[in-house]
Amino acid sequence: MTATIMDGKRVAAEVKREVADKVRELQKKNINPQLSTVLVGDDPASSSYLKAKHKACQEIGIKSQNHHLPKETTQRELEALVWKLNTDPTVHGILVQLPLPGHLDENQIIERIVPYKDVDGLHPINAGKLASGVEVLVPCTPKGIIRLLTDYKVPIESRSVVIINRSNLVGRPLSMLFLNRDATVTICHSKTLSLIEKTRTADILVSAVGRENFRLTAKHVKPRAAVIDVGLSRVNGRLRGDVEFDEVSTVANYITPVPGGVGPMTVAMLLENTVQAARIQTSMA
Repeated sequence: MTATIMDGKRVAAEVKREVADKVRELQKKNINPQLSTVLVGDDPASSSYLKAKHKACQEIGIKSQNHHLPKETTQRELEALVWKLNTDPTVHGILVQLPLPGHLDENQIIERIVPYKDVDGLHPINAGKLASGVEVLVPCTPKGIIRLLTDYKVPIESRSVVIINRSNLVGRPLSMLFLNRDATVTICHSKTLSLIEKTRTADILVSAVGRENFRLTAKHVKPRAAVIDVGLSRVNGRLRGDVEFDEVSTVANYITPVPGGVGPMTVAMLLENTVQAARIQTSMA
């Protein structure tokens, strides 16, 4: 058996076409969706991620601007910029690129973004709505995973899902999205005992560890499962995921590649969230 490769680039291109249509609809009403990003410091990975996000915005007609601040930026200075963007009616989406330098309080910055401009979906109000079953602005990577599974018609209802991650960016919101779709969800993490026993129960297995010393192999995978690789690490200058792709492909029914799987979906969902935020704000006017 050879797994079907879930092509994130193809599905992301489809999402972009859909979002581009929505952008044109808004433009006919003299509404020009705009994303403002904030980068503090010069982390190469963060710079690369932002470059891809702005390029994608340009491709479909979303205006975007980046505010690049020095690493020494204070909490007060960063909060002042966020407040300025909050009150700018031409800005519909705000994304503060994480991680921030260690002296800055990420949670406090996220809470300073008004919920209806929080296109990362991390504000406690948006997270709380998701936890209560209401999906408004949802974190981009989890949202992209659900869209990818849906596009490939992978059943979710009544299926067993195991997620190896408990972060606010991936594991926690993704578990809520699966619960909203009537899956049975288990979250694993660094303190989980007997990991293989847990992962081999999964009809859908999501790994988002992203560490060089972690490898998800065929022995972790239930035959005919769908395996979603969110992990990203650099080994000898090359990007790789958590999953031993060739080995797991002989066991799984579906699998995502790295790169080209979840990554493009994350960017596409950011575009979708930006347009959704613009629509929310239009309805508030």
